[in-house]
Amino acid sequence: MGSLITRLGLSLIFAIFGLFTYFNSTSENPITGETQRVQLTPQQEVVLGQQGKQEVIQQYGGLYPDEALQAYIDQIGQRVVEESIAGTTPYPFEFHVVGDSETVNAFALPGGQIFITTAMLAELEDESQLAGILGHEAAHVVARHGSERLARQNLGALLVQAIAIAASDGENNSGRQAAIIAQSVNQLLNLRYSREDELESDRLGLEFMVDADYDPRGIVELMEILNSIEQNGRPPEFLSTHPNPENRVQKLEALIAERFPNGIPPELTEGEGEIDPRTDLR
Repeated sequence: MGSLITRLGLSLIFAIFGLFTYFNSTSENPITGETQRVQLTPQQEVVLGQQGKQEVIQQYGGLYPDEALQAYIDQIGQRVVEESIAGTTPYPFEFHVVGDSETVNAFALPGGQIFITTAMLAELEDESQLAGILGHEAAHVVARHGSERLARQNLGALLVQAIAIAASDGENNSGRQAAIIAQSVNQLLNLRYSREDELESDRLGLEFMVDADYDPRGIVELMEILNSIEQNGRPPEFLSTHPNPENRVQKLEALIAERFPNGIPPELTEGEGEIDPRTDLR
């Protein structure tokens, strides 16, 4: 009986500590104006992104060995960041082309590390679409969506520990099984961005690319390309890790119409044309 009371007491302490930490770790985002539950400072986000960079690069086939292409992606990415409000944030953005030719994806780590696969590049048709996807990922960084997910994950990890302590009987594997189940649920809950995160990144990413003088219809075309891939039975990983909000294309078109009621200004362009005229990624 005493052992059971001890386990229950410890589990309660873990749960209370996790909930207290999560609900009392708040910060106002100067870009979005939102009050967010985050446990990392921007400086810690940068360190986290730097530490995780090599692991991500290895997981996605290493850096693509084309220095000219990498320089081109850097140029477009930095243009989108520096010409927009994203450039006022403390994040030192870095853009990486990774050599995964099968996974259609682009993603960001907290702190400004942004990755795009060669499979994604192979699907793009012009520079404005590239600016759109890089702007979208930069938006996830400045909106601190990754840090919000980490805060929820940390809460979940403490609750998992609480469940493991409470369920353990010291005689069989029931406690271990309970912990595994709880951890699996926790991972599922934190696997993807929310649809609200996606819509916010769509809106901010559109603003970033327009500030960099790109035609905002590029991001609409990008989403149509990804939807077409999905309908052809090849669901892109991007739509798995970045859930597709209902009527996403229509919402983007509505944002463009609201921003430019008299039509797209002629100075906003698709860019120089082909994504990479030196290398055939398709």
